[in-house]
Amino acid sequence: MHRVIISGIGVEIPEASITNDELVESFNSWVDAENDKRVARGEEPLQRSDSGFIEHASGIKTRHVIEREGILDPKRMSPRIPARPDDALSIQAEFGVASARKALAMAGRRPGDIDMVICSSSHLQRPYPAIAVEMQQALGTKGAGFDMGLGCSSAAAALHVAVNLVRSGAQKKMLVTTPEIITGHLNFRDRQTHFIFGDASVSMVVEAAEDARPGRLEVLDTRLWTQMSSNIRTNLGYLTRSAQDDPYMIDLEGNLIRQVGNKVFKDVTVAGHRFIVDFLAEHGLTPEGIRRFWLHQANARMNAMILKLAFGHEVGHDRAPMVLDRLGNTAGAGAIVALSENHADMKAGDYGLLCAFGAGYSIGGALLRMT
Repeated sequence: MHRVIISGIGVEIPEASITNDELVESFNSWVDAENDKRVARGEEPLQRSDSGFIEHASGIKTRHVIEREGILDPKRMSPRIPARPDDALSIQAEFGVASARKALAMAGRRPGDIDMVICSSSHLQRPYPAIAVEMQQALGTKGAGFDMGLGCSSAAAALHVAVNLVRSGAQKKMLVTTPEIITGHLNFRDRQTHFIFGDASVSMVVEAAEDARPGRLEVLDTRLWTQMSSNIRTNLGYLTRSAQDDPYMIDLEGNLIRQVGNKVFKDVTVAGHRFIVDFLAEHGLTPEGIRRFWLHQANARMNAMILKLAFGHEVGHDRAPMVLDRLGNTAGAGAIVALSENHADMKAGDYGLLCAFGAGYSIGGALLRMT
């Protein structure tokens, strides 16, 4: 069995961004126009949004998006991303390749050194050919590639798979990539979710410790936990058209992302705290013994509550860094962005815990130690 390290981490953040004020202005313009119609029909009016509500509810101030055009148009409220020819690199593969090249550079590896690619994302652009296989061709990696997903736990789940493949000797050097273009699937007309998500792409090179340069993060153990819940759900899939009166005209109402925010907050806070405490206890550790926590970047108040339950007191940014305020919830990518930006100052022997949680419910964790 091999010791395993994360030898490279790459992050790609789109340049375009949208502030809370911009998003609220667009949303409220749509609500006002929609309410005129609802009042005329004798229906209850929709509730407007405001920036203060968004920041209080989530901690988000702004988010980056792969395409601004269309999102802020009250008549469209969706990014305008043109289709590409089949022989052109898809936008999600392109996004993944951008972060992958950065991860390879940090690891000091060439694409030809990689013998497997996993593309794990909460939302994949298509079912086949796999985005990972497209990335394999674009990068020039060896071996094989495949796609997978586990909601916002997607990167942690792929890391779990990659680490155990390398540990067993089945693979030598793997590339895990999580390109999240979640705004393409987001319902910007839903007050509960329209402000939550942003786009980001992250990648990690995972390899045996004996083959890598020193000063990297060793993966001591990984863990996954799931429990069925529809409190975070999307129904858009292969069979969506089969339920329509006209299968060539898909009604997206009810099929895009939706969540029951208060139930998700309560359930995930309890499950996340228990997962962290139990996982650390398996290794004779307590939260106090962990130098840094890189948690899923979904909700600032949720993370604060999970850590307060674990520590018995509030924990600051140095112990548990947040990137949510400026990036929004980037689904599977968020915890890896926090890891990338907040690990270089750790000393040899310091422990860190990567932990992501999301739809499923699902939780994925990795216990790391600086070499």
